[in-house]
Amino acid sequence: MVLHLDETFASRTLNSASTQASNRTFLGTTTMQNITRRSFVSTATAGIAALGAFGSISREAEAQLVWKAEDWKLAEFEKLVKDPARIKQMFDVIQIGDGKFLNNVKNSLNGLRFGFNIPEHQIKIVAALHGPANMLNYDDFIWEKYEIGAWLKVTDPVTDKPAIRNPFYKTTLNTKNDAPSSVNDKNSLYQDTSIETLQSRGVQFLSCHTALEEQARVLTKRNNWSKDPEEIVHEILAHTVPGVLVVASMGSAIALLQAEGKYTYITL
Repeated sequence: MVLHLDETFASRTLNSASTQASNRTFLGTTTMQNITRRSFVSTATAGIAALGAFGSISREAEAQLVWKAEDWKLAEFEKLVKDPARIKQMFDVIQIGDGKFLNNVKNSLNGLRFGFNIPEHQIKIVAALHGPANMLNYDDFIWEKYEIGAWLKVTDPVTDKPAIRNPFYKTTLNTKNDAPSSVNDKNSLYQDTSIETLQSRGVQFLSCHTALEEQARVLTKRNNWSKDPEEIVHEILAHTVPGVLVVASMGSAIALLQAEGKYTYITL
């Protein structure tokens, strides 16, 4: 079963974790009226040592369900919002659906470029991937290690088995035939629906950090792992495919692209 996870979960989890941490701190303190000067010094020294130990842990290893502005490439996103293209279109994609949405993106590019004669530099298309589709933004290493195909029910068209690679990213074209006269050639750049080729045509793919945090926790529970979900998040982020922009929250990014960027909206 494919789970679509919303961002409310992240907020509830963060608040719960904060409350639990406070309770642990309260229960772990020594009652003030029972403290002698010697026991106070001893307790304080131990406390400082403990703080030092925790302080040596990298901030990256701590849970970070919500990204702040300084945690990601906000300036790059703002540039995308302010893109001066005449036609700005956004695809809101949650389900993978065998990658059929990629064909929709390709058709929109071709229709605008050739059917409506809009110059390529005047077209900006954004593919906002979250939910299960978020995993299309990550490379073969992640798909194999975390068995993404088996988890999200994605079949590799080459092996007809659960995908252990990202079957949507790499182009299968042997040559880059981008001559306008080849627009109807199924082996041309204009009919290729790979993420790699769509990126080369100017499509910006977005990944959702909030969704990734939630997906890491689902993977941990699904596989009965004892590892910290944040370790999974950081490893997956290190394997983002080239050109993908990871945003703090896709729901928020979509709102800004529509309200301030004037992108038209399509959901698939």
